[in-house]
Amino acid sequence: MVVIMFDGLHDIDWASMEHAYGSAEEVPALLWALRSPQAEERRKALDRFYGAVHHQGDVYPATAASLPFLFELAADSATPERAGVVALLVSIGRESLERGFEDDGTEIEYYPPMGCVQAVAFLRERGEEFAELARDSDPEVRLAAIGGLGLFLDDADRAAAVLRERLAAEQGIAARLQIVQAAATLVLRLPAAAHQVMDWLCGLASDPAQGPATRLAAFVQRARCAPDEIGEDVVAAAVGLLRESARAVPVRSIAPVPSRPAAPADNVAPQIVAAFEDLDHFTRVYAPTTVLLRTFHEALGARVRERTTVLAEQLISPDAGSRLDAVRMSGELMRTWRGDHTRLLLLVADQLTTADQEVAAEAGAVLESCHPIAAPAREALATHIDAQHAAHGPDVWAAPQARLRKSHQAAVRALARLGDARALPSLLAALDGDVDAWRAVQVAGHLPQAADELVPRLCDHLRRIDLSQQWTEMSANALLAALAALGDPAAVPALVDTLGAAVRHEQHDVTRSALEALKAFGPTAAGVRETIRSLTTATDAHVRPAAVAALWAVGGDLAEVMPLLLGLLDDRITFRISDAADLLGEIGPPASAALPRLRRLLTHDYEWVRVHCAAALWEIGGQAEAPAVLDTLLQAWAKNPATANHVVACLDRMGPLAAPALPLLREQLALPRRGGRFQSIDHDEELQRIGRALITRLEPPAPSAPAPRTT
Repeated sequence: MVVIMFDGLHDIDWASMEHAYGSAEEVPALLWALRSPQAEERRKALDRFYGAVHHQGDVYPATAASLPFLFELAADSATPERAGVVALLVSIGRESLERGFEDDGTEIEYYPPMGCVQAVAFLRERGEEFAELARDSDPEVRLAAIGGLGLFLDDADRAAAVLRERLAAEQGIAARLQIVQAAATLVLRLPAAAHQVMDWLCGLASDPAQGPATRLAAFVQRARCAPDEIGEDVVAAAVGLLRESARAVPVRSIAPVPSRPAAPADNVAPQIVAAFEDLDHFTRVYAPTTVLLRTFHEALGARVRERTTVLAEQLISPDAGSRLDAVRMSGELMRTWRGDHTRLLLLVADQLTTADQEVAAEAGAVLESCHPIAAPAREALATHIDAQHAAHGPDVWAAPQARLRKSHQAAVRALARLGDARALPSLLAALDGDVDAWRAVQVAGHLPQAADELVPRLCDHLRRIDLSQQWTEMSANALLAALAALGDPAAVPALVDTLGAAVRHEQHDVTRSALEALKAFGPTAAGVRETIRSLTTATDAHVRPAAVAALWAVGGDLAEVMPLLLGLLDDRITFRISDAADLLGEIGPPASAALPRLRRLLTHDYEWVRVHCAAALWEIGGQAEAPAVLDTLLQAWAKNPATANHVVACLDRMGPLAAPALPLLREQLALPRRGGRFQSIDHDEELQRIGRALITRLEPPAPSAPAPRTT
């Protein structure tokens, strides 16, 4: 047995190093705790290591400095749960390679690699030890160590030999899939291994003696190494192997998510409590082949049609966990890549009627997240909700069965996002019963046709919020946004009361949200003009521009508002400049006094400021400003594609004068990946809609055919 001495542990100046949350002086205690006989102490130490020392994959100098001691723990058979330590070592190395090195293995120059270079150098010096750990008597240790063979063992022949040996010895599906994945990683890292490993993978894929999951893994990992060679035959073969694999893998019910300590419910926003409850949900994998299939989808990339074919097969798996993971992957595909997703939306909607409520809930959540394109699933959602009402009664939103409640709420939210009033009964039940009402509030603004029923309830919830408590901010902001979206003037008194309470309790974010909501009601909210006026000199960075915008909307005087806006244009805070420019654009030609400042701001060093000011310049100055506006917009878009929505909206208003933008418009709309602000599905769909309409307007008409000559 190796005796753990941690030689040199206390010779390191840990206090001089930092992790995600400050000083790294706690690292020695965490390392000792990983060897504790107490399971809870070990769990907390490992959680803390991932949460602070290896936070979201980051590799700090302190992370690299801990590696020798983690290796000691991994090598000592007396260490409890060594597999977790080995998995941590592999994770640190994998993230170091991804964050600190280019694809060709050179260090990244433009981003400080922090501890990445040190970590990779150390792990590759110890690469042979991963070969030993991959032969360990503990199957969990072997499983955790396999990935290290592809990542850190620099002798390609040795690594390939160990992987072949391990595949012959391992019978578990998880280990065999990991071995084949490590082989592909080895090929991508060490081209010298390509010939022998690719031949081996090819042989495995066609060997009937191998199980279908192993053959599928070999097939997919070979495609990962040569994505340009993927054709229709490759997809068809993969689907066939996936079908065989699904028949061979035992069907299991979805296991409950491992319990974690409950988040404190007192004085915590319900949205935060829900986030804690979902902590494991978003990263959990439910089927053994999911990671493998994700790899195949990554290799297929922008080939939406082929990926849909694979997902269609995944979505008819008899295994509920496989289908749940497939639903989630379907959402990722639709949110990331452009294309006609009608078939995939309908396939996901089919999962609403599954007997497994966890899968149904995931389907509803995906349809909600894809709501800008989810119209084809509308009837399936409505039918599903009606069936749940019929089977479980009108209070199914608050059903005591957690999975049923989650499934129903997800479907209702998805239908509400489509603006369909058939979601209304459940939303009203939520607001009346106050069970998960916050989930209903988030989507209520999409049903303006039901404002007469929703607004009184939303106002009642708003009045019950105690703004003396900071934790109520998220709920107040959501209610204010919903009321603004519904646009019923009956909400104004509640908005006015909320603004006053937010000001008294110095809830600046709620104050801004209340001002933005009042702005949406324009002159209807004129009675609160004096309160709004007093906030135009507020010190909070967000409140002041929101107050100026609200003052103008409720009937402010141009002579009063213009000096305030000109002052914001001279601000050093960039979003204040942009907010002021937006309001000046709304005012239009009467704001001509701002033209000189706006022209100067076209040379600002931040492209977002330039875009907002260029748009305002067009709205105020019109055709005379067109050359400078167009040049600014196109340069900003080329530099930062996230500005696309703002740029295209302004180009649309410019009409024929935007014709020089046609090449860039065509180029951007031809891209397969979603673009626009945050690359989100809603912004991208808007970008495509406006962009295509603009191209149609700007394209010169096709030349007509010459008239036939007559004799």
